[in-house]
Amino acid sequence: MLFKKTDLKDAYIIELERYADTRGFFARAFCEKEFANNGIKFPVVQANTSYSQKKHTLRGMHYQQEPHQEAKLIKCTKGAIFDAIIDMRPDSPTFKKWIGVELNQDNRRMLYVPEGFAHGFLTLKDDTEVYYPVSEFYAPGAEKGIRWNDPEFNIKWPAEPEVISRKDRSWPLFDDSRNNKTVEV
Repeated sequence: MLFKKTDLKDAYIIELERYADTRGFFARAFCEKEFANNGIKFPVVQANTSYSQKKHTLRGMHYQQEPHQEAKLIKCTKGAIFDAIIDMRPDSPTFKKWIGVELNQDNRRMLYVPEGFAHGFLTLKDDTEVYYPVSEFYAPGAEKGIRWNDPEFNIKWPAEPEVISRKDRSWPLFDDSRNNKTVEV
């Protein structure tokens, strides 16, 4: 695996190191030792799959509060997404900064999302599937979110979302007190 630092502290784009032959290729998609060699402790406790039927479906921006913060390793296994993350860690030098990266079935990139980051994505094709192991169990009481189009962050989405859940449309705008309340579906 090839770990490429991003502009956000502790977040990485991970490229597969492919070993190809006439059959195709082989590549490691996860190795605890390689992650540790890059300063990443990522104990996987759960893995999730997200399927979206329609292009321009938006999911996010989600995170879990302490003590249930989770790291994620995002991989688009079918279709394509624009994946966006925001550093929500007040003590981080990149606090409130964001990046976006295209992940798709052809580039096979992954995005490592550290604990304390908000995460969301916009599908770029119909029938898109995303797979992501996480480092913490889902804790409904710790789930938080911020609005996908919050002017505090001004994420440059590649297209206007056409499908958004009521929950994701209803997340509050960010405020420095971070007193967001969980929104019921």
